[in-house]
Amino acid sequence: MARTRQADSPAQTGTEEVAHQPPAQTGTEAGHHRSPAQTGTEASPHRSPGTRTPRPGPAARLLTSLAALLGAAAVVGLLAPGGLGTPRAVRVTDGWSAELYRDAVRATEGVPSWAGTALEASSPGLLLLLGLLLALTGWSGLRRRDAAALAGALLAVGGTLAAYALSEAVKVVVDEERPCRATGVTDTLGACPPPGDWSFTSNHTTLAFGLATGLVLLRPRLAALALPLALAEALSRVLLGAHYPHDVVAGAALGSGITAATVLLLLPPATALLRRRPATGRAEGASLRVDSPAA
Repeated sequence: MARTRQADSPAQTGTEEVAHQPPAQTGTEAGHHRSPAQTGTEASPHRSPGTRTPRPGPAARLLTSLAALLGAAAVVGLLAPGGLGTPRAVRVTDGWSAELYRDAVRATEGVPSWAGTALEASSPGLLLLLGLLLALTGWSGLRRRDAAALAGALLAVGGTLAAYALSEAVKVVVDEERPCRATGVTDTLGACPPPGDWSFTSNHTTLAFGLATGLVLLRPRLAALALPLALAEALSRVLLGAHYPHDVVAGAALGSGITAATVLLLLPPATALLRRRPATGRAEGASLRVDSPAA
């Protein structure tokens, strides 16, 4: 009897052996417990941090840059009030832009003087805030050894300055009189600029949208902050009485178009140049890494 019970033990019966087989030895259980690195479907969501998504190629960057430049040129050309080759200043007194300007100035009637002073002070303040955000982006790239972020911030500044220089050149060519002088509306929140300080295009708006465009390209999550700040800058220039609406629209196109083209076209070679320079700090001799969304 003892021998019979011993033969019936689970260790010696085939059915019981399968029932008590460890999960790691069964096909279905092994599949469930397979590591992500061994399965093709589960490995993709858990890619290593070094894996990068495809970036636009040189041809795509070139075409996008050309489209940005042509778009900016088209907007400026369509909105320019004339004045090419004429010795007299252009005075815009009618049309949609002049009417919107008058409506905006009327809307500020009765506003306390301190509010006008605050709005006038906010105009350079908004530019300072956008510049600070871009500077922090570049500083963050330098600290994290992110070559693309650092190069992109420098290129965004360079593109913004180039757009500003072109805006100044357009002013000299077009010679558009300030609306606070041309329309006869004198009761404005801000002081009317002196004669010879032309209106088209808006330099402040050009700078604001140039900086905002750089931030959007380098850190897309900052678009929710950068774009409203740039729009507020453009609106303040009209409410202060310093510009027509078409001045700020042209400035926005000029700043965003030139900055976008500069960053998109020159970012790869600028990043490669910074990567060839030895890193400083604890990892001296290492190259800067590339993980910026615009790269």
